[in-house]
Amino acid sequence: MSRVTPGTDADPGDPNVPHLAGDFPESASLGRQLLARGLTVAVAESCTGGLLGAALTAVPGASAYMRGGIIAYADTVKIDLLAVDPEQLARFGAVSVEVAEAMARGVAQLLGADLGIAITGVAGPGAAGTAKPVGLIHVAGWCRDRTEAAELRESGGREANRAAAVRAALLLGSRLTSGARGSSAQPGATDD
Repeated sequence: MSRVTPGTDADPGDPNVPHLAGDFPESASLGRQLLARGLTVAVAESCTGGLLGAALTAVPGASAYMRGGIIAYADTVKIDLLAVDPEQLARFGAVSVEVAEAMARGVAQLLGADLGIAITGVAGPGAAGTAKPVGLIHVAGWCRDRTEAAELRESGGREANRAAAVRAALLLGSRLTSGARGSSAQPGATDD
């Protein structure tokens, strides 16, 4: 791995350095939209394990709109932190549109964001503990009582499935916020 001087960018051609902003240009697009509308975002992730949050925060200036995120791999985290109804989990399973929507609403409310985006699914390569197929992923967004969700059926490997979920979630967030205006943009935010 090449050495990077603090405050400078790594060589964009260095294969040992992740380039999330380049890999997910949708994150910069959503960020510009959030800034223009004065909105904030929070994320709840299961199968992507923080990749959505990492993509959003790879964009310089993201602290102006990014409130935070929760990696809710365990069902107890979905229940205890994101206020997902245990009966919903039992009835539909963690990999369901109902749970994805509840996660999106829950993270927005927990972290005080205008927009909540959630991802839950089976990234692969196996589907341990569930009868749901590998590649089944649900993304959902919640923005001030408006909810939108999408179901993905991916056939790539684990990382390709996770990347597809992040792209879909970023695009869904852009659609949900296209007409919204905010009041909770954080004054005094800094570039992290």
